[in-house]
Amino acid sequence: MTRALQALIGGLSLLAGCADAAPRDAVQSAAADPLLTPIAPEYAKRWLTPEEPIQVHGNTYLVGFEGLTVALIRTSEGLILVDGALPQAVGEIEANLTRLGLSIRDVKYILSTEPHYDHAGGLAALSRDSGGTVLAAREAAEVLASGQPGRTDPQFSMLEPMPPVQNLRAMQDGETVTLGEVTVTAHATPGHTPGSMSWSWRSCEGDDCRDVVFASSFNPISEDGYRFTAPANRSLHDGFIRTFAGMRALPCDILLSAHPGQSEQDERRARRAADGLTNSFVDPSACRAYADRHERLFEARVARERAGTEP
Repeated sequence: MTRALQALIGGLSLLAGCADAAPRDAVQSAAADPLLTPIAPEYAKRWLTPEEPIQVHGNTYLVGFEGLTVALIRTSEGLILVDGALPQAVGEIEANLTRLGLSIRDVKYILSTEPHYDHAGGLAALSRDSGGTVLAAREAAEVLASGQPGRTDPQFSMLEPMPPVQNLRAMQDGETVTLGEVTVTAHATPGHTPGSMSWSWRSCEGDDCRDVVFASSFNPISEDGYRFTAPANRSLHDGFIRTFAGMRALPCDILLSAHPGQSEQDERRARRAADGLTNSFVDPSACRAYADRHERLFEARVARERAGTEP
């Protein structure tokens, strides 16, 4: 073998080694990142089937998953995310922004609907990667800052710890935040958790302007033995009642929800894919229907508690 040929083979081997090393290094880097450590990976698979990012209307996009909604608001001064899914979902969320021609580095705010790991587990990594501030209800902000489940949460024993959020701002009911031409309003919707928060904003396509609501989960579920009717839990019982009334009163043309299946958001998306209907998400009755549906679930839960048949 000539020296020239030996040198060529050696060079090719070196290049191949570098090519192999890059993916390994990337995997090792992700594995070593505590903010990306998967939470309940087997259980969470049910939520994390990828979906292509789509424009819902005007400034509003979906960049999440079949079982977990992550929304994006595009403004002239940067981006706003709503919810952060799980740590193991962060890479796909950021990739969905890239697919839209956007960058995680342009995210200025991340709005949190509730301090549960399935919706908030990815907030710490998304905030770090973007430099954006996480906005949450005061009760939720306390949980997000610690990374530990809240003791007063109805699902306390069912919850997993999550990475603590560093860049955090507590919001009050009715408080607003403005980025560029978009103003987002916080709406306290306690019940599912003490710190649940829903969010609303306006979206325009030319002269067609719509009120968009991203609703927190209203599902009245809990660990065994918890009672919404117990005197110690009166604040959450009454919180649910205020939440249902408040949701019905909101201006609402387009409803997004933390879990798509809880609001028929998944069906609206499917209709758009099947029929090409660009206005499939527009439904001025959706927020009232969302409140009505979950109020019935809550009333049934309360009835079971009073009858002594709830676990």
